[in-house]
Amino acid sequence: MSVYQDRRAQLMRVLGADCVAIIPTAIEQIRNKDTHFPFRPGSDFYYLTGFTEPEAVLILAPGRSEGEVILFCREHDVKAERWDGPRTGLTAAVTEFGVDQALPYAALDRYLPKLLGATRRLFYDLGAYAEFDQRMLRWIRQIRQVSRSQSAFDLLALSTHLHAMRLHKGPDELGIMRQAADISAAAQTELMRRCQPGMREYELAALFAYQCQLQGAQVLAYPSIVAGGEHACVLHYTANRSLLQDGELVLVDAGCELDGYAADITRTFPVNGRFSTLQRSLYELVLAAQAAAIAQVQVGQPWDAPHQAAVQVLTEGMLRLGLLQGNLQQALKNKTYQRFFMHRTSHWLGLDVHDVGSYEVDKEPCRLAPGMVLTIEPGLYIPPGSEGVPAHWQGIGIRIEDDVVVQADGPAVISAAVPRTVEQIEALMTAA
Repeated sequence: MSVYQDRRAQLMRVLGADCVAIIPTAIEQIRNKDTHFPFRPGSDFYYLTGFTEPEAVLILAPGRSEGEVILFCREHDVKAERWDGPRTGLTAAVTEFGVDQALPYAALDRYLPKLLGATRRLFYDLGAYAEFDQRMLRWIRQIRQVSRSQSAFDLLALSTHLHAMRLHKGPDELGIMRQAADISAAAQTELMRRCQPGMREYELAALFAYQCQLQGAQVLAYPSIVAGGEHACVLHYTANRSLLQDGELVLVDAGCELDGYAADITRTFPVNGRFSTLQRSLYELVLAAQAAAIAQVQVGQPWDAPHQAAVQVLTEGMLRLGLLQGNLQQALKNKTYQRFFMHRTSHWLGLDVHDVGSYEVDKEPCRLAPGMVLTIEPGLYIPPGSEGVPAHWQGIGIRIEDDVVVQADGPAVISAAVPRTVEQIEALMTAA
């Protein structure tokens, strides 16, 4: 509880007095007819509360004498709880989540206009939840009608301040993320042990989900990508239906979510346990690019330094292998490497797989600082039909991705338990 209280206090110090911040949780979504998708709380809301039930809103009102932190949530309902399980209720919400007040979610329309009418600055992020946006706009219209002013208060973006906080992970967050990475790494390793020609892509996807849940992860962080052969050239391939063929590679991009925090790991390995000479040459090029990128994860470096390092190594390698023509300077200037490496090398990681946090400060790349977590994921993708490319390279897609914590004493690869070198992968797969 104290972790969330400290976060709220820190945010309120930044926001200052004479303001109100409104942070709703996610809205339950219908899958079809009367069936819902599994509910996951909104990341900003969860970061500040740890509260996992739907129909909840956090109100921060710094300087408010009758309580600065208010949680609107569902009251107890015997009939509803018989169907859907127990609710926290108002009394336990105060004692278990450390808020000053807990009020019924059903009272929002009655309470919020009064609270907003007494403030000069409102922090709220439009666009996240359309249904709640409509309620907010209705409350604002009510207030402005009463005040007869078009500027009863200033509407400001909360994300400017909150997402800067989320970018820097505390020890508690890093502990959970290490566990998520460990669980995902163990599951990825098990896929290498079990993989063999003739399996379906979805068999590996199912095995990954099973292994993660067996180790305590609640859900997957995102739909798993299991892409055999040329499917690996499709960056977000999720069909996962095809046969895994002898002599081909399979790319597995998969990670679990633990207590809201995501892992994001990719490995590419031979279906039959042995890299061919051509596959090995491309794989080791991507691996070298990843090593160069990880070496750049240092405090004070621009956040895109890993990308620049990976691009340099990949471009040199593609020129050497004949995939690109010309010289290195021209290839880098003209970005001809983007034909086979078209995405960034990194993104922030945390409560969201592509986590929040600015990549630029004053139009300059953000500088890496302790507690930031990012992925390092260079790749090469040579789809079938690539004009001017020898046939033996076509249909190969390779990506290697790890989760890296920025530390004062250098990068910490928290997903390193998954075999990464050719020798490690082949030793594991052939021993299975």
